[in-house]
Amino acid sequence: MAFRRLVSTKRKIKLEMTSRILTVCTLAFLLIAGGNLACKKEAEEVAPEEEGTTTTEEGIVEFEGVVKIVVGKYMFIPKVQGFDIVIQGTLESDDTQTLIDKEVRGEGEFSLENPSILMANSIDIKESEEEWRNVFTRSEEVVLEDYIDLKARDEFEVLKDLSYDKKKGWEGKEKVKIYGRLEKKTVTEAGEQKEIYNIVVFDEKDKELGKIVIDSFTDFALYYVRKLRLFDKLWLYITIKDTVDWNIRRRTKELFHADLLFVGLY
Repeated sequence: MAFRRLVSTKRKIKLEMTSRILTVCTLAFLLIAGGNLACKKEAEEVAPEEEGTTTTEEGIVEFEGVVKIVVGKYMFIPKVQGFDIVIQGTLESDDTQTLIDKEVRGEGEFSLENPSILMANSIDIKESEEEWRNVFTRSEEVVLEDYIDLKARDEFEVLKDLSYDKKKGWEGKEKVKIYGRLEKKTVTEAGEQKEIYNIVVFDEKDKELGKIVIDSFTDFALYYVRKLRLFDKLWLYITIKDTVDWNIRRRTKELFHADLLFVGLY
């Protein structure tokens, strides 16, 4: 009996020790997990600034970098990631192209409604290591007449399964998006050179299905064509216009005319 009581006592002690160890491990795990969650939450609440930008107050961003693209009112500075900078108003020089390859700094404003747009309030050009010259101060409201946001892009119907001999595939439709390659060629008409743009459409085996003749670009579309010039194929957002005459269509596989509104990776 004494031996059994001794064995029973040892088992109780062992179980109690195991329970205590498990309790300590659990508490340690919870403390570590809680610390990690707190750090993660803090990191999410205090997001790092993008290189080339500094947020000075809610909705106001200071930016700096070298301008690489300007089309109409849209300006792209690679260092200012995530923003398309809009210049609404008159620059010191009426030609916005004078900003290309210049180092600039400025202040802009963004809103939750269009978070990728940074509306420039002021722009300075760097003239020397210590001197900057102001070339723009916004004096009017920004108007985004050709800007297409994410919500608007969702409203474009996907155009697919095209064929030059099946015009029902596009007739009766207006705003659509299609995946393809934008090509440019130079032709001579009446002794003058002219640039012509086509969207080349392919099937799943990368075989050419046809071409869409682009009559015009919005500034926003041309801006993104230049911004995404290194990509071979893109999503192209267009407005469908007239169908190409059958005699020309069956020979060239040019399907219809369209205006290009936007290009993107999705």
